[in-house]
Amino acid sequence: MTHFLQQIEAVLLVAANKYAPDGSEPRAVIHQWAHAIASNGDLVGGVDASRIVAYLEAAGIYKNRELFRKKLFAEINFPPPTSPNFRFIDLFAGIGGFRLALQEAKGSCVFSSEWDRNAQQTYFNNYGELPFGDITLFTSANITDNKLKKIIPDHEILAGGFPCQPFSHAGVSARNAVGKEHGFKCNTQGTLFFDIMRIASVKRPKVLFLENVRNIERHDGGRTFAVIKQSIEDLGYDFRHAIINAATLVPQRRLRCYMVCFRKDLGIDFVFPDFGGDPLPLKSILEEESSPEFTISDKLWLGHINRSKRNLERGTGFTAFTADIEKPSNTLVARYGKDGKECLVPQDGTNPRLLTPRECARLQGYPDKFLIPKAKTPAYKQFGNSVAVPVITKLSNMSG
Repeated sequence: MTHFLQQIEAVLLVAANKYAPDGSEPRAVIHQWAHAIASNGDLVGGVDASRIVAYLEAAGIYKNRELFRKKLFAEINFPPPTSPNFRFIDLFAGIGGFRLALQEAKGSCVFSSEWDRNAQQTYFNNYGELPFGDITLFTSANITDNKLKKIIPDHEILAGGFPCQPFSHAGVSARNAVGKEHGFKCNTQGTLFFDIMRIASVKRPKVLFLENVRNIERHDGGRTFAVIKQSIEDLGYDFRHAIINAATLVPQRRLRCYMVCFRKDLGIDFVFPDFGGDPLPLKSILEEESSPEFTISDKLWLGHINRSKRNLERGTGFTAFTADIEKPSNTLVARYGKDGKECLVPQDGTNPRLLTPRECARLQGYPDKFLIPKAKTPAYKQFGNSVAVPVITKLSNMSG
């Protein structure tokens, strides 16, 4: 944690416990207050800014906004732009793929939410802000529209890659296998789309910028996607979507469904840009050297070979082969760290290896200065769940 932010936390902890929305993390409130004060924005929770600034002034931490901003953002790995052109909220934020791209487009994040603790820490390490946890704490039935309007700051773009597991091929198969519901029948992740709709209905941002797995378009015979489309249109938004392969921007075959929906009263006819061109080769992001710890064991490699042979013979199931580094990799997934079968890098004279966490970061378009977890398991999960940052960047530039 940065020294200046530590000082801010010490001063504002009492205030955060007093003014924080029910069920929220006090440190998240403090961080987002600090960012709002530095950017002259609305304070989370609808708190009068003068109250919070008074605490900081009394402690000698705040003298004027410019100095406060300079000290706060000087210690942050990816600070917001100095003169932002728009505000956005980052829902189901993960490690901040949307945030990184939208900040590059001169956007200022005014609210963030992510419930995975490890992802929260990575987000904090890079953006100097701990996201709020469960977004349903802000959208539950006991939160009135008036209260919701106050506790979430005004914004022009609502961004979020809402949970995709209930809609993905793997997610549906896993749930069917154990008798669980999937899609909107899933009582946890699947229904979180409607929390987005609740926020959109109250805050009325100009744009809904959403991402999900390709399979969401076909899930339940297209009925799930029809509900999503109708729900967005009923709120007064033009629904536009496209299945985009990121392979011309990052060396990975990653097809995802992107939804860019402008409020109809704005009269904007959004057209998705062209993502054609030559795909990038996997070799372009490989490190020159990797630790032997990433080389898979004889037992695991033999298991991959035998399982692949059985699945090919029966015509179904996953297979595992070494990657062609002259072509894009297969899709990086959250479970990649388990056995690496989605992308095994060939090595001369020994078993193939897993991608390193840094290579996974590059595969999703994160710069090398992005701080990644030291532990491999959460690192693989976080990058497997992330959006491909350059795709968001390109769409952001098109959406104005």
